[in-house]
Amino acid sequence: MTFTEPIYTAGMTDHQRAWFFAEYEHARRDEAVGVLLAIFLGTFGIHHFYLRRNGLGTLYLLFSWTGIPSALGWIEAFFMPCRVRRYNAGQAAYISGQIRASSSFPYQPPAAPNTPCLACGGPIEAGATFCSHCGIAINQRTQLVT
Repeated sequence: MTFTEPIYTAGMTDHQRAWFFAEYEHARRDEAVGVLLAIFLGTFGIHHFYLRRNGLGTLYLLFSWTGIPSALGWIEAFFMPCRVRRYNAGQAAYISGQIRASSSFPYQPPAAPNTPCLACGGPIEAGATFCSHCGIAINQRTQLVT
């Protein structure tokens, strides 16, 4: 990863952090791919589409017959690593913000092994969300739910 992890994942639970990395790996772009697209397909603006800059990509595509976008593609190849890093940082900040803003986060950590159920006193297996003896749902914050 090209960013510093603590900036985007500070204060997150392990599950939120795993969710962040899964989403980030899906959204991130590679610098080398960006450079190669700018060099070889810069005439058609593919490097702009790669970074979701569809307006510029369309403009390059419309003027691809003139040769001007070809020269600009070669020049922009030098700026692509910085643009890709900036794009990735923006994606990481967006994903982190979405995870932090999610108030209905469905994850609950598993129960500690050999924890007794507050309803029936039977042992709760590690990772269980229901008591195997009485069938009551287990909430990890208060250990007992409705």
